Amino acid sequence: QVQLVESGGGLVQPGGSLRLSCAASGRTFSNYAMGWFRQVPGKVRAFVAAINWNGDSSYYSDSVKGRFTISRDNAKNTVYLQMHSLKPEDTAVYYCAADQLYGPSTWLSPSTLDAWGQGTLVTVSS
Repeated sequence: QVQLVESGGGLVQPGGSLRLSCAASGRTFSNYAMGWFRQVPGKVRAFVAAINWNGDSSYYSDSVKGRFTISRDNAKNTVYLQMHSLKPEDTAVYYCAADQLYGPSTWLSPSTLDAWGQGTLVTVSS
């Protein structure tokens, strides 16, 4: 199974930008579609974005579309989430996930995904 470690979280002002990284190890990274979720206390983990194995296809939740960009570097076994125009409601713990399937039916059912990272906290506040 692939192991995932997120980094890059922190405190940012509204309107600011932040880039999250997720480093993978343990299995062939390019065999996996990758994605990001986020969770606030008391709420279910919510889908943010997913990207296919070679990075030429991706999709986003409506709440982040146009502001966030998911990308990957298979040579570095890393997936990224570039976040712009951050809002206080983007505050959450962000989790990286991996699965061998890419379709929305997989990524909108997070309990079935193959692997998860430990999460990184993003706080958007002035």
